[in-house]
Amino acid sequence: MTIAPTPSLFAQLEPLLASVSKPIQYVGGELNSVVKDWESVEVRWCLMYPDAYEIGLPNQGIAILYEVLNERDWILAERTYAVWSDLEKLMREHGIPQFTLDNHRPVGDFDVLGVSFATELGYTNLLNAIDLAGMALHAVDRDEHEPIVLAGGHAAFNPEPISDFIDAAVLGDGEEIALAISAVIREWKTEGRPGGRDGLLLRLAETGGVYVPRFYDVAYGPDGSLASVTPNRSGVPDRVVKHTVMDLDSWPYPKKPLVPLAETVHERYSVEIFRGCTRGCRFCQAGMITRPVRERNIETIGAMVQAGIEATGLEEVGLLSLSSADHSEIAPVTKQLADRYEGTNVSLSLPSTRVDAFNIDLANELSRNGRRSGLTFAPEGGSERLRKVINKMVSEDDLIRTVAAAFANGWRQVKLYFMCGLPTETDEDVLGIADLAQKVIKTGREASGRRDIRCTVSIGGFIPKPHTPFQWAAQCDADTIDRRLKLLRDTVRQDRQFGKSIGFRYHDGKPGVVEGLLSRGDRRVGAVIEAVWRDGGRFDGWSEHFSYDRWMRCAELALEGTGVDVSWYTTRERDFDEVLPWDHLDSGLDKDWLWQDWEDALDETEVEDCRWTPCFDCGVCPDLGTQIQIGPTGRQLLPLTPV
Repeated sequence: MTIAPTPSLFAQLEPLLASVSKPIQYVGGELNSVVKDWESVEVRWCLMYPDAYEIGLPNQGIAILYEVLNERDWILAERTYAVWSDLEKLMREHGIPQFTLDNHRPVGDFDVLGVSFATELGYTNLLNAIDLAGMALHAVDRDEHEPIVLAGGHAAFNPEPISDFIDAAVLGDGEEIALAISAVIREWKTEGRPGGRDGLLLRLAETGGVYVPRFYDVAYGPDGSLASVTPNRSGVPDRVVKHTVMDLDSWPYPKKPLVPLAETVHERYSVEIFRGCTRGCRFCQAGMITRPVRERNIETIGAMVQAGIEATGLEEVGLLSLSSADHSEIAPVTKQLADRYEGTNVSLSLPSTRVDAFNIDLANELSRNGRRSGLTFAPEGGSERLRKVINKMVSEDDLIRTVAAAFANGWRQVKLYFMCGLPTETDEDVLGIADLAQKVIKTGREASGRRDIRCTVSIGGFIPKPHTPFQWAAQCDADTIDRRLKLLRDTVRQDRQFGKSIGFRYHDGKPGVVEGLLSRGDRRVGAVIEAVWRDGGRFDGWSEHFSYDRWMRCAELALEGTGVDVSWYTTRERDFDEVLPWDHLDSGLDKDWLWQDWEDALDETEVEDCRWTPCFDCGVCPDLGTQIQIGPTGRQLLPLTPV
């Protein structure tokens, strides 16, 4: 049986837009958006970032997949984002389902609903979109004509808390696996959909690169702990392996990113100059799960910058990675791009820069067109001792030396990013943040001879994440984090000499508790997410919409009788023998190596970056058949003629 697709919903939607905030975010038609004929393709993807348009449109993962899929003449990809509550209410009243922006098609008509999670706090928005689309909320209740709900992004490395609601999850890089999944779907449809929905999911699971939760049984011990996760179908692998794109130069995306119609959080053309990080910061899930390092060469970077500016008209170019100044050719990349665009409106930027990779020459190249904003550094820990624990090898002397050079060369503002609640942290470690900020202001005044020096201290709560050495750590409770932050704030405010020059930004500890529950949760946490959503939970990543009381109330009811509670998932330290909910999902990292690094953290032992030292046996390269790819390549950025 073939179900006829629903035509565009825009005629029904348009009369409602005058009644909602920011209606432009639901209109579509952005520059570089793609509209294909529905009937001319064989496989249809709806790509979702589960947050508002202003957050979702700049997302690099969605932008890349949107282009990769639409470049194939037999695949169609459209986009959808979470709708605000005012439009949701009207859509429910008028019977309008979740729709795409590109052609305003119902999401339920697509073959795949691919959802990219940067944070677990988007889970309630996923449930809302599934429900708004008119689909069955639970994967087990869907039929073969409803989309396969596929999770990706960093949170997909532990998809167990949303396993009731998704059909499948993909770990790692999406460029190649998205096309492989499309080919499997095309073949299954061509053959007449044999085996129905389960038949398709079994084909995907048998590839070894797609995790299908329904094909794995979970058992719990009498104390409520996880006992095992085992396949329940033949042909399904014991462990699902992440995907790694090894030749980034062959995948120069996005080539023509969408230009937003409404204001978004980032309005720049972003070029990923390398993927992966081997600095070994023990708190950093992104650095651990994206190994190994793979650099783009200078020619590819130059070509992407040129094509992206021409395709979008954007004037800021972000050279992105987890630690951009670590690119082996960052000096020639920035110098030659600055040469090319000198005298134009194009500016270059790097995200937060490591103190030990920063130099004034690099900063001067980035600000050559006259745009000299503040510099951002991330010491992460307030004391040298704590930075050894987290393997952030930045000394106080390094930081002071760097900011002295920056202030002497004309900078006036520095932003420092820290975390609160790190393993082994004490009040004294946190108060070290105030001491460091005071020294930065003092150094800046001395180096510049001026009084208008500013230092902004930004603090986030630490959340232990899967596939990191801290996956066994006890999360700090919200009351302790709030007490330490108040102590730090009062210390800064009481400082008459420097206090007024130090800005202070922080979040309270409560959202971190919920994120901790979701990031290290197992399948039982799905009942909590569903209860929160049914109670009205939406946009939990936004402080004005987040309700800690709602989450705790729903968790208490949903976990009743399981033998576990929120603190069991968050503030409890694990031991090596415990079965972790993500042990059957293979990021390439050896569990013994992660445990050794956890013990090194407790001993305050630092570990070098394996890009420049012998291998430390983390497991990624031999297990996944990959290798670190860094320059120098000896290539030049051509043409060098300024625009």
